[in-house]
Amino acid sequence: MPARKQSSGTVPPGPEHTRTGLSAETLRQAFLDNLFYIQGRFPEIATDDDRYQALSYTVRDRLLHRWVRTIQAYKERDPRTVCYLSAEYLPGPHLANNLLSLGIVDATREALRGLGLDLDAILDHEEEPGLGNGGLGRLAACFMDSLATLEIPAIGYGIRYEYGIFDQKIQDGWQVETSDTWLHYGNPWEVRRPGICYDVRIGGRTEHVTDEHGRLRVHWRHADLFRGVAYDTPVAGYGVETVNLLRLWRAEAAEDFDFTVFNQGDYVGAVMRKVRSETISKVLYPNDEADSGKRLRLLQQYFFVSCSLQDMLRIFATTGRPLAEFHAKFAAQLNDTHPTIAVAELMRLLVDEHGLDWDEAWQATRHTFAYTNHTLLPEALEKWPLPLFADVLPRHLEIVYEINRRFLDDMRLRYPDDPARIARLSIIDETPPKYVRMAHLASVGGHAINGVAALHTRLLGTTVLKDFHDIWPDKFQNKTNGVTPRRFLMLANPGLADLLTEALGDGWTRDLERLRGLEGLADDPAFQDRWRQAKLIRKAALAERLRAGQGNAIDPASLFDIQAKRIHEYKRQHLNLLHVVTLYNRLKHAPDADVPARTVLFGGKAAPGYAMAKLIIKLINAVAEVVNRDPDMRDRLKVVFVPDYNVKVAQSVYPAADLSEQISTAGMEASGTGNMKFSLNGALTIGTLDGANVEIREAVGPDNFFLFGLDADEAVRTRAAGYRPYALYERDPELRAAVDLIAGGHFAHGDAGLFRPLVDHLLGRDDYLLLADYRAYVDCQDRVADAWRDPARWTRMAILNVARMGRFSSDRAIAEYCRDIWNVAPARVDG
Repeated sequence: MPARKQSSGTVPPGPEHTRTGLSAETLRQAFLDNLFYIQGRFPEIATDDDRYQALSYTVRDRLLHRWVRTIQAYKERDPRTVCYLSAEYLPGPHLANNLLSLGIVDATREALRGLGLDLDAILDHEEEPGLGNGGLGRLAACFMDSLATLEIPAIGYGIRYEYGIFDQKIQDGWQVETSDTWLHYGNPWEVRRPGICYDVRIGGRTEHVTDEHGRLRVHWRHADLFRGVAYDTPVAGYGVETVNLLRLWRAEAAEDFDFTVFNQGDYVGAVMRKVRSETISKVLYPNDEADSGKRLRLLQQYFFVSCSLQDMLRIFATTGRPLAEFHAKFAAQLNDTHPTIAVAELMRLLVDEHGLDWDEAWQATRHTFAYTNHTLLPEALEKWPLPLFADVLPRHLEIVYEINRRFLDDMRLRYPDDPARIARLSIIDETPPKYVRMAHLASVGGHAINGVAALHTRLLGTTVLKDFHDIWPDKFQNKTNGVTPRRFLMLANPGLADLLTEALGDGWTRDLERLRGLEGLADDPAFQDRWRQAKLIRKAALAERLRAGQGNAIDPASLFDIQAKRIHEYKRQHLNLLHVVTLYNRLKHAPDADVPARTVLFGGKAAPGYAMAKLIIKLINAVAEVVNRDPDMRDRLKVVFVPDYNVKVAQSVYPAADLSEQISTAGMEASGTGNMKFSLNGALTIGTLDGANVEIREAVGPDNFFLFGLDADEAVRTRAAGYRPYALYERDPELRAAVDLIAGGHFAHGDAGLFRPLVDHLLGRDDYLLLADYRAYVDCQDRVADAWRDPARWTRMAILNVARMGRFSSDRAIAEYCRDIWNVAPARVDG
């Protein structure tokens, strides 16, 4: 094919140009060039990391080609742009996903094979970016994938954490946290932009003056100065030319080195400003039990939203529009309460720095921001102590007070005889010690509030944000979460993906509703056989990974019963354990009982300061130690804890699951996305009517979902009626036997005190209603075993689960946000 003539301007030639071509031969040569010119190596002495880096730069070159053309297209058309503000992103390894998006997996495999190299070995070498903790960060990454795939102009803003939350090791059954040094060998996917940097001020005091026009002006004086530098990562859309931007901020000192102090002999003091500055972006979610941790978290949140808003204002200045139209250019989504200080910061920038009057600035601010709530737990709705807030952000506290004053004046007109309601609505919690309520600031300062599952949104409007729902019912809407099928099916489960494409064509990869076509194959014996074979391959792969990594020998033919999520009492991993101990007791008393072989796998991290969650991890491993060496189990029951659960590990776990445990206390989980990923990979769900489980059950059909337990309203009534868990313990012999075995030290080498805090809580308070749901859960697990005994029935249910998961694509979720909240449209980038 002849080379395309280069257009005028700075855009490089098209993709057929040899520099960024997509053929196997061009990729091979580019890989060797990058190995030589970037890594300084030749093939015979290259290390695994050299090969990974060289291939990553090869792929990045092709992304940058599309990225530049995307930026130019956006500049020419000036579309409204989504700015996603999130404290977390968990994209998972980049290389395989980018190969998939560019459509060059096979060409790259061929190119490397010609050099005697294995693509899968190189992919496995990649370190996962430590930019998030759990579901919040995984959702943000899915949304960035879908925004690019749907060709929506978008920028993701966040923090470039030097260290992730932690790597999890298991020592003597306990979680031990070690540093997540994900940047140790560098990050080939990012581009540092030293020319895109912004100053951020902390502390100091404010001065109020009148300018020459008689207008009140506020100056922020004597604040400490930090600098945020941009690090850009391209985010490619699947099967399109669009490459969007993830822009993360690294904190640096405004002045790296105080030479005067150094010359005076204070060598440590000369670099302390640099050290203090860089601490802001050093680690994800510092422990905030101490005041110093709270301060650092507030600094982190303000730092990244200030840099992001300053960046948005810089971009806006290139449009030539009046600043009062800022909201016409940008739709900014607050991903939970972490970025909510952006409301006050945008007001400060517009009023103090750019001279808009208050009303104009407030109009722009309210129409720029929308707020996604991700939790119903009151303790997770961030509140900042007033003294801390005043010390760190004195000007912002003044702005929050003014926002609150105007808001409450309006509310007093609306509710003149209801001071209790006014107090509940206030952005400032006046109950000593006073707090700034960030969810309230987000609710007042944005034009839309959304929950992330139908049940969650309903409960949001009737519980934690009820007073705001009473005022603005039209402001509330539901946007059920979704997951990207590219990473969590096409990459994670290539055998199943190929089977789907063979049966349906490849249109399902960008329109997940096309999976409906599988319904006609659910009873086809030949298709069922191929389905089971695809599942068995992924189960064998996970079994081999666990054998190689941990020495656990598990049978791929057994029922893989998996609960993989953050360890928390409301997620009820210990309810799962009570069933495991019940099965153990049954097999001990009747070794020849007809019990299908089951492997129960757990994965997840506990927050470092969460003692009860860490005790649950210890109990999982303690039960595993006893069960797995007991000859009476005869491989019919095994328990495995998968350490350091992350996106990379999850891509092995989701495709291997037969049963997905989604057993949180009803009314506690906002949505969940793991439940969607498991179902999308053909796992059947055992779960409560909580979060998105409600909608998953509606979609797949009640006959294809193992439902048990109290619903959210019943849980409320149970607590209100004076719940007595000990009475349930006394009434149910199997429950009593399971609890007594734990309490008596059977799983603790005879130490009856080790798990006593857990047992005492269950028998005394049981805040999360484990004992109330125990019998329904165990009986439901018996129904699971009955279904598993019939392979044709189980496979039919699994096929129908996948067929009906179309609505849980993040593409659908993003399309709804675009239509109902952001008012943005696709901006196609031509190839």
